Amino acid sequence: MSTSPTPDESGPLLGPADIRELAAALGVRPTKQRGQNFVIDANTVRRIVRTAEVRPDDVVVEVGPGLGSLTLALLETADRVTAVEIDDVLAEALPATVAARLPERADRFALVHSDAMHVAELPGPPPTALVANLPYNVAVPVLLHMLATFPTIERTLVMVQAEVADRLAATPGSKVYGVPSVKANWYAHVKRAGSIGRNVFWPAPNVDSGLVSLVRRAEPPNTTATRQEVFAVVDAAFAQRRKTLRAALAGWAGSAAAAEVALVAAGVSPQARGEMLTVEEFARIAESKAEIKGAGL
Repeated sequence: MSTSPTPDESGPLLGPADIRELAAALGVRPTKQRGQNFVIDANTVRRIVRTAEVRPDDVVVEVGPGLGSLTLALLETADRVTAVEIDDVLAEALPATVAARLPERADRFALVHSDAMHVAELPGPPPTALVANLPYNVAVPVLLHMLATFPTIERTLVMVQAEVADRLAATPGSKVYGVPSVKANWYAHVKRAGSIGRNVFWPAPNVDSGLVSLVRRAEPPNTTATRQEVFAVVDAAFAQRRKTLRAALAGWAGSAAAAEVALVAAGVSPQARGEMLTVEEFARIAESKAEIKGAGL
């Protein structure tokens, strides 16, 4: 007997009863370890697809599809959808769910059974969009890995814990502006794109969720420094965020005096703090490493 619920009059998307029936048939119990909270509201997943501005010619990659709620909504609109799922049981079940509920689109779906943090290539055409309900505990590293690995991703919409959404979309000077904010801005223009309540999930999480939109920059900040060099400065600046950059970057530069030389060369006050700097300013600091060597420090 098939474990995949079949569509009813409400259409192919999964509702609360479908989700629970499918989970029971698979013996799936959502785990906190993997941050599993399944979306049970069809209106919410359709809203996510609309907010992501998914187009009929898009090749969408989805991370953590779970039981397939968002996957089915994406398949209704996109040209192709590739889902990356780490869970053995969920990965095995998803193709059958797609085939049962959207048989006419099943050939447009591909599954990659893997940890998204280790994915280096995807089947089929290069992805143009990333849309995902990301597990709270790995949301930022997964997002940054996917943006770095697949430069063809033009538009991204992720649903994450509200606090994480605020951090990703924060601007310089904000109390929550930090490493995720700067690194996300290296790749894209980032903004908050909405809020999601707890009652659309099963089980209901203890926190609210937020949508974050990222539109790929035409190119990263104009700099001769590499991404790795810039990110090293960012990490150092926020490792001791209460300290001035002269002190916080002492380890990165070799000494506080050397950090001051690099900061002055970059046009940044040595007394400033990392939370006030744009990604372009961090890039200038990374570039100024040559000034340190030139000063013999």
